[in-house]
Amino acid sequence: MIAFVSGPVAALAPTLAVIEVGGVGMAVQCTPNTIAGLRTGEPARLATSLVVREDSLTLYGFADDDERQVFELLQTASGVGPRLAQAMLGVHSPDALRVAVSTGDEKALTAVPGIGKKGAQKLLLELKDKLGAPLGSSGLVGAQRAAAPGPAPWTEQLAAALIGLGYASRDAEEAVAAVTPQAEAAIADGGSAPVPQLLRAALQSLNRAR
Repeated sequence: MIAFVSGPVAALAPTLAVIEVGGVGMAVQCTPNTIAGLRTGEPARLATSLVVREDSLTLYGFADDDERQVFELLQTASGVGPRLAQAMLGVHSPDALRVAVSTGDEKALTAVPGIGKKGAQKLLLELKDKLGAPLGSSGLVGAQRAAAPGPAPWTEQLAAALIGLGYASRDAEEAVAAVTPQAEAAIADGGSAPVPQLLRAALQSLNRAR
């Protein structure tokens, strides 16, 4: 098993990072939130999980070990493969998922593209005793680490992240517009648009619009 990869970031896409390890480019599937914390040409270290199939070897990358652990635990539920587990972590932090499962928050799970009401009910039952109690800080650490300004305008980063999560371009544009005042306020205070926080706010606006 490849526990982590470490090296300069060679390339980035909405859900893919290429990390140069010993002269070899390792393609790592990541959530948009994790991608938002990476910068091309800068060093990075991602916890990883290797998913082996008959016709493929896919490496999934995470901001920290806790996120990887939750990714693997989610797949112990029937019907949850790596792509759906990654989508769940793209919408919710590990702690948010723990809270949702521990409180039986069906609506939080249906916010993930690909999970309907019946699927959410089934997941809540199967994951109830697996994820454990919220840790309280892992989601914040990941958000703070990813809050540095990106190479592309925040609007492009955010729209690409939402499309990468399965939302239509039109929905992504409306969500970006909804969080624009929040981004402008951050910039006016002398900072930069915090893409991870804006991503979560955009997802909330999309969920309310359903």
